[in-house]
Order: sequence, then C-alpha cells, then structure tokens
Amino acid sequence: ALPISHKSFESNKVKMKSAVFATLLATAAAFAPASQKASSTALQAFEDELGAQAPLGFFDPLGLVADGDQEKFDRLRFVEIKHGRICMLGVVGYLVNKAGIYLPGDISMDGTKFSDLGSGWDASTAVPVAGALQVLAFAGFLELAVMKDVTGENEFVGDFRNGAIDFGWDSFDEETKMAKRAIELNQGRAAQMGMLGLMVHDKLGNVDSLLPPF
Repeated sequence: ALPISHKSFESNKVKMKSAVFATLLATAAAFAPASQKASSTALQAFEDELGAQAPLGFFDPLGLVADGDQEKFDRLRFVEIKHGRICMLGVVGYLVNKAGIYLPGDISMDGTKFSDLGSGWDASTAVPVAGALQVLAFAGFLELAVMKDVTGENEFVGDFRNGAIDFGWDSFDEETKMAKRAIELNQGRAAQMGMLGLMVHDKLGNVDSLLPPF
C-alpha cells in the first residue's frame, strides 16, 4: 500500500466535507418551502375561505396550495370534508360498540352475533369474510354513486344532497349556512384526530384508561 501523507489526508477530508455540505444544500433547496411570493398569492386567494379560522387562520405548512390554484384547493377541501364525515361516524361507532351496544341478531349464518365481535381492531378482524366483503361493496357503492355531486346541483364543495335530501337547509339564511358548514368542518377535523387516537391506543391496549367507564 502506498503511504498517504497527513497533508493529503487532510485535503481529502476537506473535500469530502465540502461535497457533503453541497449535497445537503441541494437537498434543502429541493425541499424548501414555496417562495414568499407564492405563499402570499395563496394567502390572498384563500385567507377568507371557510375553515381559515382563528387562531391559525389560513394554515398550509406544506404549501399544497401555495400556487393559489382554486381547483386544487376545492379538491383538497372535498377530501377533507369526506374524511371528516367518515371519522365522525367512525368515532361514534367505536364508542357505541365500546359501550356494549350492538345490532341485534347474527352477522353470519354460522350463528356469530354482532355482539360477539367486540370493538375496535378486534371487531375488524372478527367480521367474517363474507360480511367484510358486503361492507366493502356498500362503501364502494356510496363512493361511486351517492357521496358525490351526481346531479350537478351542489351549492358548495361537499354538498351531496343531489336534489333528494334537504332537512330544511334551503330555509336557512346565508350566515346560518356558513356557520353550520364551519361547525361540520371543525367537528370533522377533530374527529379525524380522535379516530387516529382511538386506533393507536386501541392497538396499544390502553384505550380503556382514556374512556369513561360505561
């Protein structure tokens, strides 16, 4: 092996550090947030949108709509509302089962009752395959044919009434409508966090310590 001088070793060491530093700079640049101009554009475009509420106001830390694209914003809002609604149902369903309340009768022909399933992850894995497929098929039907604007009559993103369901909505003034939409949006955001928390702690096995005794 050829001897390597101390000077040569130090020189190579400096070069290596410089190369690593340059790589880190390039990586940081690649993942840097959008420019101030783009952020300002998004802020101006969406700061008055429903959901931009105190104390955070318009909050987009990942810069998903930093370009001010209204179509992209509407798509993300559509997904947010739908996931919020699903999680609100999920939290209620979890708590109802945890309280020992189940549908009457059997879930399958082998005599397995709804009350035999338990709750949380245990219930998910205890559902017979045929039952799970029925749930999947029903969810797919709702996704493809019901839970979207089928007729083109929607007033806003997330309006799935399709001219069939009203519940007195058209009798509300605009201020009341906006207030109710804001409530749904906030409740959906809370439910998404709540559903995630229930899933994690159910898997950890300590969810009972977080809930009041039923």
